[in-house]
Amino acid sequence: MPHSPVQLVLASRSPARLATLRSAGVEPAVRVSHVDEDAVLAAARERYPDLPPSDAVLVLAQAKAEEVARVLDGDHDAPGALVLGCDSMLEIDGEIVGKPGTAEVARERWRSMRGRSGVLHSGHWVVDCRSHDDGGTGATLGATSSTTVHFADLDDAEIDAYVATGEPLEVAGAFTIDGLGGPYVERLEGDPHGVVGVSLPLLRELLAEIDVPFRHLRDHRPPQDQQQQV
Repeated sequence: MPHSPVQLVLASRSPARLATLRSAGVEPAVRVSHVDEDAVLAAARERYPDLPPSDAVLVLAQAKAEEVARVLDGDHDAPGALVLGCDSMLEIDGEIVGKPGTAEVARERWRSMRGRSGVLHSGHWVVDCRSHDDGGTGATLGATSSTTVHFADLDDAEIDAYVATGEPLEVAGAFTIDGLGGPYVERLEGDPHGVVGVSLPLLRELLAEIDVPFRHLRDHRPPQDQQQQV
């Protein structure tokens, strides 16, 4: 049966998430949210003091997706779309490890992680902004992908060299598997896409809950001027 292609809006500035979606044949529009993550988490922990990392990433993903959805709702020139928000954190010994931000912090993180394992949680949240005539459901739903990451036992020289590249400073957990950090991850237990930032199987499952086959995202090609930030 004929169908209308569905536009996906990615509420993230992450090049890795964008590349992952593109590798699956999806060309999303990019609308970056400006959520105050610390404030969102503080409010969530006030309500739920024992908020686990797997739920913390989901709270942030929801906040990002819903903020961008509100902006799209007020933009009469923007077509109806599905908005995807994501957030990732590394958990080691029950503690959350976010982006290190500085070389000193990244170096200390790696010295504590080497030869050990952690769990990379990636929260995903989808908001259906399509009109009822276009099959919209008004749904807002999400889930978390969690993957165990086993780190290599790096020596200090390897850590210093990796940190010097600058890559670990602005990524969750101070590592990547799809970039310069790949040689320092021995193995994964779970979905590698979730470690990069977007679990494609999980996204497919979320879309199925609102009767959108993943292949419908591949049919949409937004014009270049929709690749913008808000």
